[in-house]
Amino acid sequence: MDEKKFKFPTAYTTLAIVVVLIAVLTWIIPAGQYELDDEGSPIPGSYHEVEANPQGFGDILMAPINGMYGIEDEESTISVWNVGALFGAIDVALFVLIIGGFLGVTMKTGAIDAGIAALTRSMEGKERLLIPSLMFVFSLGGTTYGMAEETLAFYALVVGVMVAAGYDALVGVSVVLLGAGVGVLGSTVNPFATGIASGFADTPLGEGIVLRLLIWLIGLALAIWWVQRYASRVKADSSKSMVADSRAEIEQSLGKGDSEEFPELTSKRKLVLALFGLTFLVMVYAVIPWGDLGLTMIPELGWWFPELTALFLLGAIVIGLVARMGDEQLTSSFVDGARDMLGVALIIAMARGVTVLMTNGLITDTILAWAENLLSGVASVVFINLVFWIEVVLSFLIPSSSGLATMTMPILSPLADFAGVGRDLVVTAYQSASGWVNLITPTSAVVMGGLAIGRVGYGTWLRFTAPLMAALAVMVMILLSIGVLLGG
Repeated sequence: MDEKKFKFPTAYTTLAIVVVLIAVLTWIIPAGQYELDDEGSPIPGSYHEVEANPQGFGDILMAPINGMYGIEDEESTISVWNVGALFGAIDVALFVLIIGGFLGVTMKTGAIDAGIAALTRSMEGKERLLIPSLMFVFSLGGTTYGMAEETLAFYALVVGVMVAAGYDALVGVSVVLLGAGVGVLGSTVNPFATGIASGFADTPLGEGIVLRLLIWLIGLALAIWWVQRYASRVKADSSKSMVADSRAEIEQSLGKGDSEEFPELTSKRKLVLALFGLTFLVMVYAVIPWGDLGLTMIPELGWWFPELTALFLLGAIVIGLVARMGDEQLTSSFVDGARDMLGVALIIAMARGVTVLMTNGLITDTILAWAENLLSGVASVVFINLVFWIEVVLSFLIPSSSGLATMTMPILSPLADFAGVGRDLVVTAYQSASGWVNLITPTSAVVMGGLAIGRVGYGTWLRFTAPLMAALAVMVMILLSIGVLLGG
């Protein structure tokens, strides 16, 4: 009898299990609360036990709903550090849906596909320069809006060009997967990772952007060096290829990547790309606390989710009008894009439901007290690196970056207050860990889909990236440590 192949549960199933588990723990873990200071923040060492408020079956069913709307349980006490649990995730979920619509309209114009395809065609014959150029473009998409699934359309094109140039499929796959992936690892303003995490950590999105910029650029430099090093070796001696056995099959099936299937980069699409980039530039400007960076001459807008949601809604409308979309095409493209993000919004609600159960069950402060005792006396540098590796482990269990942020930030960000570490560093540790894991995790459709298109085995990918993964982890830990020391 054939054994069924184990399949890792979806993010929904994983979070549903976590919701039930947390409800059970409210019957086991003692209830307790911290005393609060005048600003509503917990006073270290003031934890005390209170009467229990265990969560039942009805509370489990209501958890995602309350996670979206916010806590209404009169038994729970909300302080500044956990204010997100009071207001729920409705603002974050709406932001995700609107930016999904914005991306849907932009992708419908064909501008992004046309831009990358045009760059690839223009540099044919100069593939060594194409490697860093394309990796930068893909990483730019990763660091700004979390470009991931959108890259699947480009594997055939890039792999075909690299094979025809004398490299191999592994080079082509690496250009796309590592390019976009390292961008996500160093997410500067990625709304689906850094944005959501900053919201639930109650810290401005622009806080810590300099450190994230360094992680992105240094990580990208390491990835480009690693890919070019391998590409040069394969170019000089094809027997050095780690995928030499599949070269003939790839050449036959991919040719030059069918670049003619991509749309032409017209003047209209160039304008769309400019507006697309301008929207993200406005977002960056609007969220950065310029005064904290010593740039007091630059006016601060102080925008957050409501304003940013309106920005991307306006951006979608303007791009649709510039592309001369009709009413039906514009609205259908927007709705289709938002529909693609519906799963993310549901995951956010489910993950937020975990926080609601913990807060209503009065065990959040108890867990924080345990962690406070465990980490008491631990140096700040040790603390931030422990956060990074905790998030690495959790990223394997919860493959959704938005779900991971929603579930972990309300717990880990208050611990930063006790450790004397800025909450923005906890956000950076989270997004770096999530991005790091998503370069290799077998639960990612992007990783497995890209490898399948390029005929690269998963084991081969792990062997190829292992040294780079180690270097990226060390780099992130060093920069996090420096961030703590400079912040202290």
